[in-house]
Amino acid sequence: MPDYTAYKNILIADSLEKTLADIREITGGSMDINAPRLTINGTECAVVTAEGMVSGETVGELLLLPLMSLNGGLHSTPQSIMRFCTDESMMSSNKTVCYTYGSALGLLFSGFALVFVDGVPFAAAFGIQGYAVRSVSPPVSENELLASQEGFAEVVRTNISLIRRRIKHPALTFEMIQCGKLSSTDVCIAYVRGKADENAVAGIRQRLSEIQLDSVLTPGYIQPFLERDPGRRLFSEVGVTERPDLLCTELIRGRIGVIVDGAPFALIVPYLFAENFGTVDDYSVKRYYAFFVKIMRWLAFMLAAAFPGIYLAAVNHDPEMLPLKLLLNLAAGEKTTLLSLFTELVVIMLLLEILREASIRLPHAIGTAMSIAGGLIIGDTAVKSGIISSPLLIIVGVTATASFVLPSFSQQLSVLRLMFIFAGGFAGFFGISACAVMLSANICSQSLDGVPFSSPAAPFNPDGMSEMLGRKTFRRMEKDEPTTKDLK
Repeated sequence: MPDYTAYKNILIADSLEKTLADIREITGGSMDINAPRLTINGTECAVVTAEGMVSGETVGELLLLPLMSLNGGLHSTPQSIMRFCTDESMMSSNKTVCYTYGSALGLLFSGFALVFVDGVPFAAAFGIQGYAVRSVSPPVSENELLASQEGFAEVVRTNISLIRRRIKHPALTFEMIQCGKLSSTDVCIAYVRGKADENAVAGIRQRLSEIQLDSVLTPGYIQPFLERDPGRRLFSEVGVTERPDLLCTELIRGRIGVIVDGAPFALIVPYLFAENFGTVDDYSVKRYYAFFVKIMRWLAFMLAAAFPGIYLAAVNHDPEMLPLKLLLNLAAGEKTTLLSLFTELVVIMLLLEILREASIRLPHAIGTAMSIAGGLIIGDTAVKSGIISSPLLIIVGVTATASFVLPSFSQQLSVLRLMFIFAGGFAGFFGISACAVMLSANICSQSLDGVPFSSPAAPFNPDGMSEMLGRKTFRRMEKDEPTTKDLK
């Protein structure tokens, strides 16, 4: 495999011809590299840009016109022309100097314009980005009624500004590093000094710098490198959000944010299991209602994960637990079906996952219509043909509705449902209990940077339980200064 990073530490030549030849060789003569040349007081200069990454109008107004206006006097030598670019002019608020091809091309492909002067062994880089970007739009998967309607965009610097607007304090710190040997993707680490654990920040910085992937295109590429033993854990200690206000809340609590350029999502490190049950709206409603809604979310999680398995265990292994009238109705419904109850559940759960996946991948309008039509047609036809029973449709409907309450757990709930169905089908309530114990053990065994994933329930923290089952009052929040150290 060729070494794509060999050029990074090569110094820029002082000959303009040699420099432009080196750039053409490194980029393979790519057609999107533009290098218009001009002569200033007898000195050859070149402005190198990547097509589509900068605004042509801005290049002309901020770079070419000022350079072409230099006539004799103090700017008759290559050094004086470069000094004009770097020290005596304000062509861009974001400018720097590059001495190697690695730093120069990294900025070039990030929307900078490079100015080379014959006889000067470095380049002046000016940030005049002009590439097409998607504007800030409402979040798609984390809808809130009484909170901000702004979601992250794909450009990392736009996302940084969304956070800075909400936390106007110098303690908020952003660090930019690059990940991916080929993609050189900008990855930003955000944290609040004094709140975040310095050792945790250093650990994340080191883990990101050690990533040896060729490309990093989404947060999912780097999330496994931030987790602890991800292959053996059902849940992730790293949270994902597309809401700037939620990320700001977590930063103030001492968490660390990781923003990847090109993705409208941010990672939160570390993230607790109980935090998946909270929303930003919880702090915009009455405290008693926030408590009620959180209890409903916990109940929805249990229904979405275990309700089909519990139903199967009760009907097949312990029918005496059910009321007689309900048992007779269930027995009458099952007599008309061709398959066993266990097979019915597995088949209909797989159909549910297929419908859900199809509704996600198709365009929104088509996906919604398809899921409704598919559910009605398939469900009605399956009951009439005797493939599944009517009571089972109610179980599936309740389970599907409950799973929509916690979209962040969609992957885990799909697997947990099948686990509980198999456990309840083969071992009854003993299997359900064993599955629940293994699930609890898996959650309680997780930790990241010394923060238990099951906190504040295990280890028990009375002060944190108010956040787990409801929310603190704002007067209480005035007195508390939560950090990640409080969770260890």
